[in-house]
Amino acid sequence: MADITDSSNESSAGQVPDQAAPFGFLDAYAKREIRRSVLKALCLPGYQVPYASREMPMGRGFGTGGLQLSLSVIGPNDVLKVIDQGSDDSVNAVNLRAFILRTCPGVKETTDPSRASLIQSRHRIPETALQEGQVLILQVPIPDPLTFIEPSERQRKIMHGEADYSRLLVKLYEDLRAFEEITLSHSYPAEIDGHYVLSPSPIPRFDLPKLNHSAAPILFGAGREKKIYAVPPYTQAVPLSFSDVPFQVEQFRDSRGRRLSCQRCGAEDTFLEECQTGDGRRILICSDTDYCWRNRWYASQPVGGIHA
Repeated sequence: MADITDSSNESSAGQVPDQAAPFGFLDAYAKREIRRSVLKALCLPGYQVPYASREMPMGRGFGTGGLQLSLSVIGPNDVLKVIDQGSDDSVNAVNLRAFILRTCPGVKETTDPSRASLIQSRHRIPETALQEGQVLILQVPIPDPLTFIEPSERQRKIMHGEADYSRLLVKLYEDLRAFEEITLSHSYPAEIDGHYVLSPSPIPRFDLPKLNHSAAPILFGAGREKKIYAVPPYTQAVPLSFSDVPFQVEQFRDSRGRRLSCQRCGAEDTFLEECQTGDGRRILICSDTDYCWRNRWYASQPVGGIHA
């Protein structure tokens, strides 16, 4: 992991770790197994590597897979960012961050993705482009995109090995026939390095192009299903689609076809979500709260100021 140091937006955990617990909570054997699984996953892009998912002090389904990955690869000099659906302050993000900082003395936290060496996320990839030296970890509830069309895991393994994804394409085609468009809004399947098709976690379609040739490795952890898989740096990731019906991300356009913008920072190139204001109005804002805040901060600076 990269050694990223001083930052105005970084702070230490401010808590005294339990001296009886090992660094990162997990024992050495657990970390060794997870790291070996990560290496195998990086060597076989998109392949689901089974591992012995440990019991964590939280219920399965609340990010235990991503948490185990983070605790296994993090070092005392790392800078951590944890987000949930684009927000640094959601309940899931706050609790996971607090646990990592409590069990990993020396690790610093930040909200700025460009300063983080390790980013753990749920449902979103940051708007700020990933860089070399960073690692992105995504929490995954259902790792296999074939789960909804084939209940047998043994048969699914055969289908993955033979790159047989015809039934998955049929499912997308049936969606087209019924709704005249592919309505799958999240966990859209993507082919990695010309072979394995993976579930990119419940990220929206808007984030799927960010997997393609990413400068940073992207690791996926499914604690409940006991699977780890990865997209190595600078690896091809192509969404499943048809030659006559190309893949499209969410457009966020009004009835006149104009691209809608964030009603807080004015960005027109971000993933938007609906938010209700204190006076009952519904507005569209950036899902990535830190990106939105930085846009507003830079816009508030005088001409010729720090950003000029």
